[in-house]
Amino acid sequence: MADDTRERFINPYTDFGFKKLFGTEMNKDLLISFLNALFNGSEKEIEDIQYLNGENLGDGYGNRRSVFDVYCMAKDGSRFIVEMQKAEQAYFKDRSVYYATTPIRQQAPKGEWDYRLDDVYTVGILNFEFPHGEYPADSYRHEIKLKDVEDNHVFYDKLTFIYLEMPKFTKTEDELVTMFDKWMFVLHNLYRLLERPKALQDRIFQKLFEQAEIARYSESERRQYEESKKVFWDNFSVLKTATEKGMREGIQKAKIEAACKMKAKGYAVEDIAEITGLTVEEIDAQ
Repeated sequence: MADDTRERFINPYTDFGFKKLFGTEMNKDLLISFLNALFNGSEKEIEDIQYLNGENLGDGYGNRRSVFDVYCMAKDGSRFIVEMQKAEQAYFKDRSVYYATTPIRQQAPKGEWDYRLDDVYTVGILNFEFPHGEYPADSYRHEIKLKDVEDNHVFYDKLTFIYLEMPKFTKTEDELVTMFDKWMFVLHNLYRLLERPKALQDRIFQKLFEQAEIARYSESERRQYEESKKVFWDNFSVLKTATEKGMREGIQKAKIEAACKMKAKGYAVEDIAEITGLTVEEIDAQ
């Protein structure tokens, strides 16, 4: 955890920090730079964006609501949902797909329509790793499209999900080469920094650090940031506690399973206790 007494720049993992940097008209050049770095000129070049309403009322079962961190549209009609996801949650992928339906449905005009759609992108900046080793330890950028399972060709290229597993990004300042490297580094480390690194001397990062400097904020903005930061660290603490509890329960379950197998094979209770670390009473209870 960062030392709050020395904190100079805001934490972009907080709601306030993320929207301050990426969710305002004044700072839309920061979002444009980040998105272009994300694509690295391989797929598209974004010249300008228009912010769209980030809160959309659902029209289906239960009147569900879709609330986006940042929702915008490029000049070519492409739509982007950009979210900072702070903690893993159940059905995270389902949630991403559900959210992507909003910019798809919004493209349907009244009257006759030939069903042509513009591109839709969901960009998830994840402050956690996908579970169960789904991706290699050195793989942190994942681009998902609809593909044919037989020959792996892209069946539909207008719906794209891009996920960034931030904890896996471990490059140091000396290892930053591309703009994407630099953006990953600054998002992952901003609140830990006390000054702008030499590797981030590009003009866009000069503006980012100016906008991120807490001392420049009004009293009201600082208060909003402190409240947002408290929510972030509270959530972090709850998640950490739950994870540690789950690990303890998992270890205990494994010990009991091992003890049951040893009992079935005729091991002495005292030997089982010595091997597993369980008490005699816990073993007898199985």
